[in-house]
Parts: sequence; C-alpha cells; structure tokens
Amino acid sequence: MGIWIFRAFVLSLITIGGYFYPPFRLNATYGAGAAFLAGALMMFLETRIRKVQFRVLWSAGWGLLAGLLLGWFFGAVYRSVVRTPEMDSFIRIFFLVIMPYIGLLIGTKKPEWLEPANIAGLFKEKRPGRSHKILDTSVIIDGRIADLCDTGFIEGTLVLPRFVLKELQLVADSPDALKRQRGRRGLDVVDHLQKSSQVEVVLSELDFPEVHDVDSKIIECAKATDSQIVTNDFNLNKVARIHGIKVLNINDLVNALRPVALPGETMSVFILKEGKEKDQGVGYLEDGTMVVVDNSRRMIGQTIDVTVTSVLQTTVGKMIFGRFNNGEGR
Repeated sequence: MGIWIFRAFVLSLITIGGYFYPPFRLNATYGAGAAFLAGALMMFLETRIRKVQFRVLWSAGWGLLAGLLLGWFFGAVYRSVVRTPEMDSFIRIFFLVIMPYIGLLIGTKKPEWLEPANIAGLFKEKRPGRSHKILDTSVIIDGRIADLCDTGFIEGTLVLPRFVLKELQLVADSPDALKRQRGRRGLDVVDHLQKSSQVEVVLSELDFPEVHDVDSKIIECAKATDSQIVTNDFNLNKVARIHGIKVLNINDLVNALRPVALPGETMSVFILKEGKEKDQGVGYLEDGTMVVVDNSRRMIGQTIDVTVTSVLQTTVGKMIFGRFNNGEGR
C-alpha cells in the first residue's frame, strides 16, 4: 500500500511540473495532461521491470548498448565507403534503430549469452577433460550419484539448477508420506554432494520462465550451457538424445557393470519365491538381477546350483533363465 501512495505522490509532482512548465510549448492544462501520461507510462514500465529477473535486465542493457555501438559503426562504414548523400541520413538512422532493437531482443530472449561468466569464458583457454553435468530430480532422489562421486568415477562440475532444487523442495513438503521421505532423502544427497571433496557442485540461476515443464527446462539449460545431463528418467533420456544432448544414465551404468552370465555356466542362487510358470522359482543375484529357475519351486528358501540356459536383456536390466537339475540344496 505504501508504494502506491509514494507513486501517487511522485505522479502528482510530475503533473504539477507539467502544469507550471508545460513541454512542447503546450498550454498549462495540456502540459499537465502530457506530464501525467508520461509519468503514468514510466510507472507502468517500472512495475513491469520489477517482475523481470536481474540477469534479463543485465543482458538486455548490454544488448542495447552493443546494438547502439554496432549501429553507429555500420552507419559510419556505410558513410565512408558508399558516400551517397541522399541515403546517408536514412541508412545511419536505420542502423541506429535496428541494431539496438536486435540487441535488446537477444538480451531479453537469450540472456545466458550475455552473462558475465559466459563472456569471460570466450577469452579463457578451455581445459581438456572439464565438463558440466546437470542433475535432474530423479537421479538426486535415487542417491547412487553420491556413491559414484565418492568413488571418483564422476568428474567435472555438477550443476544443480534452482528449478530442480525447487521441485525437490516441493516433493519434500508433499502431504504424501512416501513422497515426503523421497524428497528429504534427495535434499540429504544434495547436502552430501556439496560437502564432498571429490566433485564441485554449482547452483545455477539459469531459468526459462516461458518453459513450464522441468524436464524441458533441463534440456534448454543443457543446450544453453553445452552440458551433459545425469538422469534415471527414461523419457528425459530419450528426449535429450533426440536434441543431441549427451546423457549419463545411472541405470545404464549399473546394467553395464553387472556380471556376464553365459549359457552353460553354473551359479548359486537363493530361491526366494515361486515363478509364474509350473515348477518355476525366482531368485536374485546380489546386484538385483532376477534369475528364473525351472524345476525349483520346491526349493524355495534354499540356495541351489543353477545352470544358465539363456540371458534376456530388457529395458530395466538383465534377466537370467536357468535350470535346476534336481541337485541338492545347500
């Protein structure tokens, strides 16, 4: 309420100034009206600017300044090279209008191009092996990224966008107990990563207000910063690859590290439950790989020797099929 009173006071002063000192040689009444309209327009712009992020204002200002300088430069080049007096004034005005317009649009729509860090990066020698990896919500909640970082298999800089952290906080504040627990675990993982000496974690202020979906924001952020994406989300993985973005999927890494089982090999498996087919039993290896064993339903609760018959690769991992040759349980 106080800000509106202050605005009304300032607008009154501008109107009074226009009455006693009318612009454009107008009479006092029209001068006051013109001053009132000009003041109201400035205050409207002020209310709009207050809603804009600082980085957008920063980049828009630099874009406008760069456009003015380029417009003046192009106009001067045209005047010195072409030397057509009848077109000289128009061309210089054209460049002085169109170039600031383009600079303002670029600064507003692509503020990341004019961020100080990115501008400074143009003049720095790129170090080999340095890479940025953007974390999404699923991989943070999963938690295995922290173990990978502790072992040193993940290098470079981990980037945590503010909009991902905000989504994580919303999950942690969810009324659903399970979601709340997952969100809090994700916040614990972020805290662990920030305290880790193995990796550097950077909070990114980069945002895309016109994009409402978090996954789409992550893709835009990766394209803008030329970064990789670390995720467990199957759909985000596919969409990011379509956009030409390199994706590190923790699930793919886990599947690649699972031990290879060849047909004919023998392994020990604890039969945990019965399978879908007759006389089938189901067990799991230490890494979580499912093993479906024929002729083993009666061996539930025991560890038996299984002969591998085939291995099936699925989207969620490997499945091993084997046969129990009526051996004795151990």
